[in-house]
Amino acid sequence: MVHPFAGKPLLQWPLDALRAVGARPLVAVVGPRSDDGVAEMRSLCGDDVEFAVQRQKKGTGHAVLAARSRMAGYRGPVLVMAGDLPLLRPRTLRRLVRAQKQTGDGIALLCATVDEPHGWGRIVRRGRRVGAIVEQRDATAEQRAIREVNVGVYCLRASLLFDLLPKIKPDNAQGELYLTDIIELALARGARVSSVAVDPGEVGQVNSRRELAALEAVVRRQINDRWMAAGVSLGDPATTYIDPDVRIGRDTVIGPNVHLRGATRIGAGCQIDGSSFLTDSRVGDGVHLRFGVVMTETRVGKRCLIGPFAHLRPGSRLADDVHIGDFVETKNASLAAGAKANHLAYLGDTEIGRQTNIGAGTITCNYDGFAKHRTVIGDRVMIGSDTQLVAPVRVGDDVYVASGTTVLRDVPPGSLVFNPRRQSERSGWVAERRRREAKKVKTVVKAQKGVKARTRKG
Repeated sequence: MVHPFAGKPLLQWPLDALRAVGARPLVAVVGPRSDDGVAEMRSLCGDDVEFAVQRQKKGTGHAVLAARSRMAGYRGPVLVMAGDLPLLRPRTLRRLVRAQKQTGDGIALLCATVDEPHGWGRIVRRGRRVGAIVEQRDATAEQRAIREVNVGVYCLRASLLFDLLPKIKPDNAQGELYLTDIIELALARGARVSSVAVDPGEVGQVNSRRELAALEAVVRRQINDRWMAAGVSLGDPATTYIDPDVRIGRDTVIGPNVHLRGATRIGAGCQIDGSSFLTDSRVGDGVHLRFGVVMTETRVGKRCLIGPFAHLRPGSRLADDVHIGDFVETKNASLAAGAKANHLAYLGDTEIGRQTNIGAGTITCNYDGFAKHRTVIGDRVMIGSDTQLVAPVRVGDDVYVASGTTVLRDVPPGSLVFNPRRQSERSGWVAERRRREAKKVKTVVKAQKGVKARTRKG
């Protein structure tokens, strides 16, 4: 249940559907020896979910019975469903709740007509009404031919549910307490049982990694179709992966092999060329992400140009009209409007002012082996190539940092900062080097000829 499924844990999909219809409380029944699993599910699925432990695995009826202590005092309708139904829609659950209300104190259940019913519980009708649900192992040959199946989603009053559950008997091939037996018990009491038909594609269950991948592909197609209908262009929908909580503005164009994860927000009129991975990031209108951009927990203003092959790590903040070029990495860095770092730079724990240009090969040296330190660079600063800024350090407005400089101290505004280095020349050095190398080659050739001559004589 904690396997990732289209950007969220599998269990979170049905929980979100239940939240959408206002179901409270939410109770998840888990098996024994699952303390670690409960802790992980609780952290992933929210504090509004209570967990009940089924100490012994005695069937679906026994599992629901384990939830009774978590619902003390509740008297309203109860939705009962499996945790591996990620495609089930809130509107289907609303239909089921309405159907249950029409039965009075009866039961409403979801059913589907499938081409291959093997493995499903069959709906056995008495006239037009549901008469029983028979599991695959207990069905006769005639019953196995039935294509209308139970999908394991019910709605019934809490009082009826917990009154009938203790009356279920393990009279079946597996010796378990089947929740499906509650149907016959309700009918024997005179309660009405109604069914709500659902599209089989909405109730696919996950019993293997293969089924997990197959259902996830369905969800991905549905998400992509919705965004294309909303005015987003996908260059290759088959290789575009958009998580369900992502939001995208109109007229944005997304190239192939793009992953938009978590709560990412993309503005209108953006262009994402391809092979980009964005997680929990916000991108303003008119931004162009060139090929191979990786962005995590980053905020990007309008009309920025980023990439190719740029890596924006958590805490990066880009104002409008910022340029981040190829092989530039930022982390916990803020760049003001119009700032540029177009080539081969690492900008960590730094604040960069407006219209500042960061030259190729620039590094903010933010870690001294014990702690991180911050670099602050003012407006309209020109940082020359191959510069190292050793934090903590501040560079004032309108500073010019010469190429190859190591900045160790704060620089006042309007200054030129450089590390003096003398340039020396040696006239004729190249010609002399070539003569030496040529002499080495002749010596090697003569030695090789001598070896060959001795070999022939031998």
